[in-house]
Amino acid sequence: MSTDGKPLRADARRNRDAVLAKARESFDDGSFFELRFDDFARLAGVGTGTLYRHFPTREALAEAVYRGEVATLCERARHLQATLPPGEALAGFLRGMVAYIDTYRGLARTLATLMATGAGDLAEGGRELEQAVTDLVAAAVAEGAIRDDVSAGAVLVALHGIGAAHDRPGWRAEADGVITLVLDGLRRT
Repeated sequence: MSTDGKPLRADARRNRDAVLAKARESFDDGSFFELRFDDFARLAGVGTGTLYRHFPTREALAEAVYRGEVATLCERARHLQATLPPGEALAGFLRGMVAYIDTYRGLARTLATLMATGAGDLAEGGRELEQAVTDLVAAAVAEGAIRDDVSAGAVLVALHGIGAAHDRPGWRAEADGVITLVLDGLRRT
């Protein structure tokens, strides 16, 4: 969609997607805030007018990357919920989040910061992801796979804590261990 709500032409969509792809890469390698804003146009192979037409500010570009990542994570949660028993879907999502954080450390760190401190579209994305986790938790509770006295918010806090510790040596093994602890703690006894 364009900024005025109209569908984009195919070439305009390709250009927008190219800028988003380069921005996403720069988040992951840690250079997003080091690059001049106009550099995103050059890196994507588009003109600066194209960059500003789609993303008038660096913040607008960051928000677009963020919205895309949140949409992907929410879609993954819905897919797991639709294809696996509820307890397995929740476990798969949590383990998948650790893999996501491990693979896209820079991006995941930036997104977590944006979710925690953002307003408007950023806060909306946080609510969408929380709703996806709430749906997974509620389905697992309804199935009897997990306790009914733990909120989705607590699960998200655990994920946030895992992500915040990403710089520790041996982080991935420890993060996987924490997910195992969370899942064990959620199970009905």
